[in-house]
Amino acid sequence: MTKKLEAIIREESLQDVKDALREIGIVGLNVHEVHGHGREGGIELSWRGTSYQMDLLPKIQVNIILSDHNVERTIDTIIAASRTGKEGDGIIFIYPVDDVIRIRTGERGTEALHYKDDIDERTAKAPAAKR
Repeated sequence: MTKKLEAIIREESLQDVKDALREIGIVGLNVHEVHGHGREGGIELSWRGTSYQMDLLPKIQVNIILSDHNVERTIDTIIAASRTGKEGDGIIFIYPVDDVIRIRTGERGTEALHYKDDIDERTAKAPAAKR
């Protein structure tokens, strides 16, 4: 039915990722400022002759709930918009979503996820060859 995509990206990649996602029809997302590190373990900084390890780096977490058939396209879009080729570019997690409920209308499941001109609506309108 649906998946939750959680992407941890560099702060400076956020605008490019948002623009790229909007271009493919992702209109609903949440963004959080987070701190952490991955394999790189942080960075070493020097100030006035003293070095210290900064192991919790500022990152951005982007959360998107979407239909199963849109997951790969969304992953490819995030990677294309945020990859620098350097350590710390980020990571993407995919989780199953049991149900979705729109509070205002009470809609459940995929109906609760639909937005005007979203990726599902665009895909339905597009010829099969363009999908």
